[in-house]
Formats: sequence, structure tokens, C-alpha cells
Amino acid sequence: MFIHTKTILTAVAGVALWGAAVTAGQAQDSVKIGLILPMTGGQASTGKQIDNAIKLYMQQHGDSVGGKKIEIILKDDAALPDNTKRIAQELIVNDKVNIIAGFGVTPAALAAAPLATQAKVPEVVMAAGTSIITERSPYIVRTSFTLPQSSTIIGDWAVKNGIKRVATLTSDYAPGNDALASFKEHFTAGGGEILDEVKVPLANPDFAPFLQRMKDAKPDAIFVFVPAGQGGSFMKQYAERGLDKSGIKVIGPGDVTDDDLLNNMGDAVLGTVTAHIYSAAHPSAMNKEFVAAYQKAYNTRPGFMAVGGYDGINLIYEALKKNGGKTDGDSLVEAMKGMKWESPRGPISIDPETRDIVQNVYVRKVEKVNGELYNVEFQTFDNVKDPGKIKK
Repeated sequence: MFIHTKTILTAVAGVALWGAAVTAGQAQDSVKIGLILPMTGGQASTGKQIDNAIKLYMQQHGDSVGGKKIEIILKDDAALPDNTKRIAQELIVNDKVNIIAGFGVTPAALAAAPLATQAKVPEVVMAAGTSIITERSPYIVRTSFTLPQSSTIIGDWAVKNGIKRVATLTSDYAPGNDALASFKEHFTAGGGEILDEVKVPLANPDFAPFLQRMKDAKPDAIFVFVPAGQGGSFMKQYAERGLDKSGIKVIGPGDVTDDDLLNNMGDAVLGTVTAHIYSAAHPSAMNKEFVAAYQKAYNTRPGFMAVGGYDGINLIYEALKKNGGKTDGDSLVEAMKGMKWESPRGPISIDPETRDIVQNVYVRKVEKVNGELYNVEFQTFDNVKDPGKIKK
């Protein structure tokens, strides 16, 4: 009896989601976007950057497209996947949104994926970076990045630039595992040696004991992946343990030196080399305008999460223009596939087969520019697809 009742309830929920999506698709006057972000908790800086960037884009481009008014409904999930799932269902069923977007961490993006599929509502991922995300629903499109895009490149760069012995420190969840596996594959293939591997908890990590262990191992460098927002505390403890004075370099994907925190990390971060998809110091004219506008509006520097949000809302606007204002999920996703445009980060596109982002990856070094710390790009890898999907 219990199983039968549960099955009925699941079926009813499915019909409710489908019905809500059909109703939303038929609405002619507005396009509702349910923006699910961590506005509180450890990933709050991610949510604030994306929210800020979307507001800035809409100030610059207006709040109407294709004859329809864009309505943003912002909800805080605090990066907790149970919250994400509940909020996504409420947005689809009660608010009748046409699109769900945001998703500050991978577990949040994965939690919403079945609902996106069931309701045929596009899920635009603006932050989360685990490779598998776009494979979990045909309605997911990503404008952020994948960890393998940058971790493979920093692995190759390190072994070609005299870094032979490395200890690794990564957050213990899917993106950290992606970053570690991708780095190791390329670094060891080039002859590099991994001396030690440490995985730290995602929530409230204490890096100090692990850093002492790594200092004792005397590697040439530490490969680090921590999510956006945690780089500041890592670099503080790295300096407190004297690793900067011992000549142990920091390398990794660019999350550890996120632009919105970088300027407060102190001189210990100078010389850190990362591979990443965006720097506030990116020299294009478009980026200079973007940084100036963002700083004027919010009195802070935009980071890569801001760009993920800025490009995410641009993708939605352009899809609505391309498909003549149709708001059903299939039309929107089809319009998004293969789209190309110039972003503040450089040229980007959506792979029509994987619905994942293709973009340049830059190798950068932290330097002082006019008294401020910046990730200064010195090498570019063009049009990088997610390496995990290329193999398939």
C-alpha cells in the first residue's frame, strides 16, 4: 500500500510540474526566471556576484526582450541541495517560471536536474563546474566552466615549467574530484610526481594542519582547488604557516585567486600561477567597460562568477530574440545550442551537442598592477571544450 501511494504521489507531482510548465510556456506577457543562488552561507560571494551581474546586464540592456518583460524571482538556497530542490519545485509549480538559473555549487545543480527534465524547463547553470552536470538533463545549458577545462591546462603547464613534485589539496566534493583527476592525469603523464593528496571538507575547512604536513613534504608546489569564496582563508593560512617563505608555490584552477577576494590576500599570493577562464585584468575593451561598470555599481571588482551570471542572462536574452519570443523549454534550449558571442572573458560558445560552454583558458600569474593585486594573463589556450566530453 505504501509503495502504491508513493507512486501515485510521484505521478501527481509529475503532472503538476508538466502542467505548470505548459502554463508558463503559454504566458505571452512576461518571461519568468527563477534565480536560485546561495545568498547566505559559505558560498554567499558566488550568489552576490551573479545577482549583481544580472542586475547590471538588465540595467544596460533593458528588462524587455522579444516583446516580453523579463521578471527575475531570486531565491536563496544557501548552497544546500535539499533547499534547491524544494525551491525549484515551488518556482516551477507555484510561480510558473519559464527558466530556472543560477546554481552556485554542483550538488544544487544536480538536485534541480530531474525537475528541469520533468517540467521541460531550461536550467541555465551560471556557476557550478563539475563536468557531468550537463549530462543529467537535456534541458541544462551551462555558461560558467568545467574544472577539467582549466585543471588539465595547469597540469601541462606545471610539468613544462620546472614543477616536478606536487602535493594536492582539494575540496572533498565532485568539483574537487574533477579538478584533482584532471590535473593528475596531465601532470603525471608529463613525468610529474604527486607526493601527497589531501581532501578537505567543503563546509568550514581548516587548512592549517594539512598545510603543515605539506610544508614538511617539501614539494615544488601545492595544487589547490577550493570553491570561490574560500581562497582568502586558504592563502591566509598558507602565509601563517610560512609556506610562501619556504618557496612552495601555489598552482591550480583560478578559484583560489578569485578577483573579488584577491586584493585582500596580501603579498603572500604574489607569484601564484593559475589557469582559468576570466580575470578582471583581461585586456579586451569589452572587459574594461564591464569592470568599470561593475565597480561603479557595486564598489567591488567582478570575478569569474559575475561573468558566469552576465553571460547566462545574455544567453537567455539572445535565445528569446532568436526564437521569436517562444518560451517553451524545447524552443529555448534549441535556440541556445551553438550560440556564439563575445563575452568580457573573450569569445565563447555553447557546444550544440553537449550544451556546455566552449571558451578560452588563460594561464595567469598574480602580480601588482598600480598597487593592486591582479591575475595577469600570459598564455592563452583558445576554444577549450570540456576534456571529459571530448573523449566520449
